[in-house]
Amino acid sequence: MMRTLPAALLLVLLPLATGAGEDAFTKGPVLSEYGPNADVEVTYMIPPGSVFRHSFDVSKPAEQDKANRGLQSLARFINMHARAGVETDDLYLAAVIHGKAVKDVSTKKTPTAGLIAELLKHNVRIIVCGQSAAYYDVATADLLPGVEMALSAMTAHALLQQQGYTLNPF
Repeated sequence: MMRTLPAALLLVLLPLATGAGEDAFTKGPVLSEYGPNADVEVTYMIPPGSVFRHSFDVSKPAEQDKANRGLQSLARFINMHARAGVETDDLYLAAVIHGKAVKDVSTKKTPTAGLIAELLKHNVRIIVCGQSAAYYDVATADLLPGVEMALSAMTAHALLQQQGYTLNPF
């Protein structure tokens, strides 16, 4: 018991000693209103010339009057990689939206609309599960401009994987 106490105490005090915590996160440099991220001293380096084809599975709806947190992850991915020196032209991102989150990309619910518009400016694909959309009564015409409708989330993920996209493990 005595051996673990100093280690546990160190884990509690370490964020204070390193200046870590919520204050370490800032928005930008690409999306200035979204995607807070922190500078990190890395030891697992990103090789020069790396290209990322990465998809995110988003099913949780946004909290009331907030942009969808899952979609915020795409903004964070862009910002933190740009901050780390990865060219934004080497980032190919997609979000596959299903479940109740389909309402976050429709004109029926708009707190996420600004984030969607910014992501689309950076060539992020926003793809909605048609099966979820049908269940939640969201028609293709109800989607925010630039959002795509797929047959299903499963179909979208399968096609993205065939195009070389990896899946973010939430």
